[in-house]
Amino acid sequence: MSRLITPGLILCLLAVMLISLHVGSAQVEVFTGLYDWLQGTSNRAAIIIGDIRLPRTLLAVAVGAALGMSGAALQGLLRNPLADPSLVGASQGAALGAATIFYFGLFSSSGGLATAFAGLLGAGIALLLMLGLAGSARPSLVIMAGLAISTLTSAALAMVLNFAPNPYAMQELVFWLLGSVADRGLDSLTILLPALIIGAALIWQQRRLLAGLSLGEQVAESMGLAVGKGSRIIVLGAALLVGSAVSVAGNIGFVGLLVPHLMRPLVGHRPDRLLIPSALAGAFLVCLADIAVRMLPPGRELKLGVLTSLIGAPVFIWLVWRDRKRWL
Repeated sequence: MSRLITPGLILCLLAVMLISLHVGSAQVEVFTGLYDWLQGTSNRAAIIIGDIRLPRTLLAVAVGAALGMSGAALQGLLRNPLADPSLVGASQGAALGAATIFYFGLFSSSGGLATAFAGLLGAGIALLLMLGLAGSARPSLVIMAGLAISTLTSAALAMVLNFAPNPYAMQELVFWLLGSVADRGLDSLTILLPALIIGAALIWQQRRLLAGLSLGEQVAESMGLAVGKGSRIIVLGAALLVGSAVSVAGNIGFVGLLVPHLMRPLVGHRPDRLLIPSALAGAFLVCLADIAVRMLPPGRELKLGVLTSLIGAPVFIWLVWRDRKRWL
């Protein structure tokens, strides 16, 4: 059964990506528009598919995969099912970096790329501060250091919002922080994909460590695994994934926390086998949520991060209630 999980998720993801290319206010032939766009033809269908819907779909998939894999990795590393990608402070650091660009209006000629670069830089600084504060890879220290850096960066972000130069700048910043993959181009993928590939490779390299840690830190060390070094590599990979996702799409809530919970029983509760299914399920969930956003009645668009939180919170409450009844 577990062997069918990954192929099944791949098929579901391809199906929802195809649906995403079809959904929109304008009715166009998807395959014709995609072919014309690849051929460099500038007609209506090619512009709608290649310049609007395709970037939005690919970004939703990449962001969901990053959040899903990072959540699975952190929960396996810390042996804590409540571990969230924002735990290491990368999410708040990326948001602060992007907010600083909004506040000071720096690199305005670079457009959206300036925000993405600043977000990735902010995530990297937050990660360095967290690792320096933790001093080791012990789960308790990583959690406390991550909480401290998250609190610090959240306070700095609130200060940036408080001193916004005008209401319009604050509104633009708040809307960005709510999370969305709309109005992004393929150039955003040039920032997201390298960080996504490197972060995923770092985590995948340490999958044996995740399996060993499920038996305890002492058992993992007796197996010859470098717990300290490997744990730092996992944290670095997770920070790259989360920071790149937030720097491009803003905050997309509950994906990294909820998806591993849903996939864990399907892989026999093996943290090393949870990585790929969580990445695929995260991509599927974010892409599906983005389709739902576009299918809502016209008017002011509901932000993607708001919808994922509205869906994720009740599901997570149900999971907690189910586990509570199991232990009573």
